[in-house]
Amino acid sequence: MKPVTKAVIAAAGFGTRFLPQTKAMPKEMLPLIDKPVIQYVVEELVAAGIKDIIIVGSSNKRAIEDHFDLPSEELLSNLRAGGEKKKPYIELVEGIANLANFIYVRQKGPYGNATPLLSAAHLVGDEPFIYTWADDFFSPNTNATQQLINVYQQTGGGVFACKRVVLDEEYDRYGFAAGDVVESDTLIKMKQIIEKPGKANAPSELAAVSSYLLPGSIMSYIEKAVVAHDEGEFMFQPFVQQMIDEGYDFYAKEIEGAQFYDTGNPLEYLKTTIDFGLQHPEFGDALADYLRGRL
Repeated sequence: MKPVTKAVIAAAGFGTRFLPQTKAMPKEMLPLIDKPVIQYVVEELVAAGIKDIIIVGSSNKRAIEDHFDLPSEELLSNLRAGGEKKKPYIELVEGIANLANFIYVRQKGPYGNATPLLSAAHLVGDEPFIYTWADDFFSPNTNATQQLINVYQQTGGGVFACKRVVLDEEYDRYGFAAGDVVESDTLIKMKQIIEKPGKANAPSELAAVSSYLLPGSIMSYIEKAVVAHDEGEFMFQPFVQQMIDEGYDFYAKEIEGAQFYDTGNPLEYLKTTIDFGLQHPEFGDALADYLRGRL
C-alpha cells in the first residue's frame, strides 16, 4: 500500500460572491484572524503527513504563491529593526515557506471540478492523494485528512470526507453516500453517490464535502474522458462511480468531532471568523463580552 504524501488543492475560482474584495486578492487569501483561509487547509495536510502540495490556480492567484514563499528582505529588515519583540514574527513567516514542497500549476480545461485533477495529473502519477479545496474545511483540531488516511490504511480504498446533515435544505445541496454500513454508521462502503437527492430520496445522512482521498488511477479515467467532453460541467464524481462499478472500493467517512466550515459563502465566512475569534486564546473572552453587549 503506497503512503499518501501528495495533495491537490483546487484554487482557480474567482470568488465572485466576495467582489469587489476579490478583484485583486484571491478568496483563498481572505483572513481568518491572522492567517489566510488556505493556510489552515495546508497546515492540516502537513500535520497528516502530506509532503507535496500542488496548488492548481489561475493568473490572479500570485498572492498565494507569495504567501508560501520565503519572506522578502524588506519585510525581514523591518522585523529585525523591531528588536526582540518582533523576533517571533521572523520565525513565523520563515516557517510558512518550509511547511511543504509547494508546486503551482495553472488550470487549463473545461469548467468543472475534474479539471484541477486533469491539470495536476502529471505530478500525481499513480499515487493515492488528497483532493481538497482552499475555502472549506473541518475544525483544524480534528484533522479530517488524518481520518481519511486512517480509513485508507484500514481498507485500501478511496475515501470521501462527509458531514452528517441536520438541515432539510442540505439534502438539496450535497451528494449523499449510498451503500453498506461498515462497523458503525460513521463509515459506508459506497455503491453510489447521489447528487442533491432531497430529503425524501436521500440514501443516508452522510453528505460528501470538503476533501477526498483518491487513487492515482482516477487520472487515467479523467484524461480519457476529457477528449470527448464537449458540454456541461466536467465533474470527477462520475469517474468515481465508474470505478466503483468496475470493482474499486470507495468509502464515505463521517469526520468525527468536527465542525464543517464553508468560507466561500460570505455569511458562512463571517460565522467562521466569529467562531475562530471566540476560540482565540488572547482575545476570545474579550470578543465574547463585546458580542454579548451588542446583542
